[in-house]
Amino acid sequence: MSPLLVLGVETSCDETAVAILRGRKELLASEISSQIDLHKKYGGVVPEVASRNHLPRIGPLIELAVERASCSLSEIDCVAATRGPGLLTSLLVGYSAAKGLSIGLGRPFLGINHLEGHLLSPFLGEPDGPVPSIGLIVSGGHTLLIHLNEVGSYRLLGRTLDDAAGEAFDKVAKLLGLPYPGGPEIDRLAKHGNPKRFTLPRSMLTSRDFNFSFSGLKTAVRYLLPKLDGDFQADLCASFQEAVVDVLVQKAVRAANAAGMNLITVSGGVSSNSRLRYKMADAAAAAGLDLKLANPSFSTDNAAMIAYAALERYLRGYRSDLGEDADPNLKIG
Repeated sequence: MSPLLVLGVETSCDETAVAILRGRKELLASEISSQIDLHKKYGGVVPEVASRNHLPRIGPLIELAVERASCSLSEIDCVAATRGPGLLTSLLVGYSAAKGLSIGLGRPFLGINHLEGHLLSPFLGEPDGPVPSIGLIVSGGHTLLIHLNEVGSYRLLGRTLDDAAGEAFDKVAKLLGLPYPGGPEIDRLAKHGNPKRFTLPRSMLTSRDFNFSFSGLKTAVRYLLPKLDGDFQADLCASFQEAVVDVLVQKAVRAANAAGMNLITVSGGVSSNSRLRYKMADAAAAAGLDLKLANPSFSTDNAAMIAYAALERYLRGYRSDLGEDADPNLKIG
């Protein structure tokens, strides 16, 4: 039996993305149309602008993915799209297009949880698929610790109680007058800074649970800024970044030990942060744990992770009802 050919669509926020995956190891196409330049002047994503710009892009992007994959639509075995969470008006564009394609081709449809896509993305390309692990998902909208037992079986261990890590990066970057998106800018400047110059809070670091809070850290930076002058930007970026990374790393290692897991995975847009990758690798090695970091190509919003999650679900007999609606508040675990 030849490997399944899965077409995945992702439009949960401001990226229009289409991917075609053959089996677990052959990513034939992964196309992303970014809207960053459109939202830069607003300092963040404007939902109406995002959804309006998905509409003219989705059709041509599907055609481009099929062309790049050197296949035809008739060869597709399964069509998948992000069902949620995300911006409802954005979700509906990709979800509706994928449903229509599924109906037109007479192929099964799978609505995929965006967070499941992130959670499974570190395993993309692995011949045996996902294995039990503790997954840290860190992005602009989410910071979660999840116990992955098997595909489709997840237990939420902890989450942010206010700002997500990526959201805190973007908000602090805005306070510093840095361009959007702020996370990569802070990472870039922090490389030239002293992370010990400013003492900033590590909220909930010693709490007995696995929840997170980054709002207080953002507020601490806000109240510190009027007291500063001279050349402080790189040091402040480094100090802020270190505070975020310390909490993420220590809680992830603690969660793995508590659950008796020997593997930690890290995914989501913030997983591309160079300091997080370095300190997570160092901490995992010190604790005798294995670590899988999402490939930077699959860390921000992309359709490859949606196609991959759909593939793993399809292999286990999952199918979606075409009557299911997109859900902007879809939960995992």
